[in-house]
Amino acid sequence: MLSPPPRRTLSWAAAHRLAAVTWLGFASGLPLALTGQALQAWLTVEGLDLATIGFLSLVGLPYTFKFLWAPLMDRFECVGALGRRRGWLVVTQALLAALLLALAAVSPQASLRAFALLALAVAFASASQDVVVDAYRTDLLGAAERGLGASLGVMGYRLAMILSGGVALIWTDAQQGGGWTWPEVYRFMAGVMAVAAVVSASLLPRLARPGDGASAASATSGTATINPPQGSARHDLLGFLAVLAAVAIGVVLSDRFAPGLARTLFGSWLEATALPPALRQRWLDLAALLLGISFTLPLAAWAARRARFETLLAGLGSYFATPGAVGFLVLIVLYKLGDAFAGSLMTPFLLKSMAYSSAEVGVVNKVIGLWMTIGGALVGGALMLKLGLWRSLVLFGVLQLASNLGFWWLAVGGKGSLGGAVLPAFDWGFVKLAAATPVDGALLMVVAFENITGGMGTAAFVAFLMSLCNQRFTATQYALLSAFASVGRVWVGPLAGVLAESIGWPTFFLLSTALAVPALVMLWWLRAPLRALDAAPG
Repeated sequence: MLSPPPRRTLSWAAAHRLAAVTWLGFASGLPLALTGQALQAWLTVEGLDLATIGFLSLVGLPYTFKFLWAPLMDRFECVGALGRRRGWLVVTQALLAALLLALAAVSPQASLRAFALLALAVAFASASQDVVVDAYRTDLLGAAERGLGASLGVMGYRLAMILSGGVALIWTDAQQGGGWTWPEVYRFMAGVMAVAAVVSASLLPRLARPGDGASAASATSGTATINPPQGSARHDLLGFLAVLAAVAIGVVLSDRFAPGLARTLFGSWLEATALPPALRQRWLDLAALLLGISFTLPLAAWAARRARFETLLAGLGSYFATPGAVGFLVLIVLYKLGDAFAGSLMTPFLLKSMAYSSAEVGVVNKVIGLWMTIGGALVGGALMLKLGLWRSLVLFGVLQLASNLGFWWLAVGGKGSLGGAVLPAFDWGFVKLAAATPVDGALLMVVAFENITGGMGTAAFVAFLMSLCNQRFTATQYALLSAFASVGRVWVGPLAGVLAESIGWPTFFLLSTALAVPALVMLWWLRAPLRALDAAPG
């Protein structure tokens, strides 16, 4: 007679793993807003124009290129006693704490170039931390834990964004909040990252290494015993330096020649338009940027091959051997593109164009909205157990598309149309409202729907990325996939700022809705390989 299947229970070890994933989601999400929406709020308060704020979103460039140095994190240990993943976590988190302190000491009005370079360094350290967090999570969780782990990671991530992107806005409201300055906020966040480094060094579960005593336990729990990539350390170091040199050459040549080439190609056409001179120059700057990238990326790829950057080449080769690999990359870029476009300048839109107060935006868009995202992520994780990966991605993608229309409606006159409520004054110690704050009902409805659907889509999306990774090259492959995923969030910023000034907010949000359609087409085209990922063991 067949014995009944074993009963599944959540062991203490599994609970420890899931708690670690939640905490690392928090550590990963905290610096993102500090180089994104919180930074935009700081720059808006300082009086910088919308197009400049849009271009400064390019400080997020390291998020799209992190796969170039991720192989070094797959190949080398930096703190041997902590292991490959935890050692890099401690180093990147300590570096983030130091850089946030430095950024707090610089004024964006007085020293915009130095401020931008420091913000770029913060984004580099944050992207490097993300590389390790994503690899550690993928290596740590067994196949059965990935759906719940993705939801909990998103929950921790969004909680951090409530703090750095929502509570921080309330802190800086002189009338309603604590009256903090933005440098004070950044110094506080530096302290939080220092605490994260201590937690990573002392409390996170370690990953099993080949041949150690934890390997058997790993096999029982379903987590991986990690075999580092095998290859020449010398080739990897020289390969990384070659790629770095190629990027530097590309940047220098682009800075020297791309503006002139853009002016030659597009200058006469832009002169014939009715755009004001300042806006025409922004379009030329954007064209020069794209021309520089189209030269620099192929140069870096050629350098990696010539220098035999083995871990990078092997990791990418392993990924591209997967059926549907190229189509998956296209889907990864497109799936969050409409959301990224709509949200790229959300803070200036709400503060400047819609004239909501900092406290109202902080409460509704950042605090209430992000709690809705957490709820959406948890609901999305639960629905995935029923729907599976492909159907979840389709359903959540349709809902994400619909949510962008809410901002179009708000821009054309939705403000005040649904009445509102008054949030009473409160003082919770770490955050307060000095007086009752009105909350616009239209803003609340639009933000709630957008964040719920965005959270559901993110949970499915993270589970999708984890399912594509080979665990020998987790850092490299996940960095590549998540870099493609961040293309929309980082690269649409300059275009979004110029477009919003050129075509107005209502048309801008209709365009963001249209940009969500190609992902749904790709999902239908890739339905067979996506269903195969659902069925694949592990």
